[in-house]
Amino acid sequence: MLHLKELWAPKIAQLIYNGFWFSPEMEFLMAAIEKSQERVEGKVFLKLYKGNSTVIQRESPQSLYNYDVASMDRLGNYDQLDAKGFIKLNALRLKGKTL
Repeated sequence: MLHLKELWAPKIAQLIYNGFWFSPEMEFLMAAIEKSQERVEGKVFLKLYKGNSTVIQRESPQSLYNYDVASMDRLGNYDQLDAKGFIKLNALRLKGKTL
């Protein structure tokens, strides 16, 4: 969702700038953004210092993050050599080779 919102942000800005706040396109984009925020709740702790803010902690009762699943060494069955093929495949375009 973050990737989509980053893609849509320039379009939303353009629509606002051009006065299309109530256009069907804006209605569609805002509905998508609102849908993506339905489960968003929680707290964010910030450190404020000399005009800067830094996130130091986040917590949410609806968090989808699970450290045990996200950790590559926690479950004990991840082999780093498994990534070697993906790295080689993605590097082909950088080497000027084609499949």
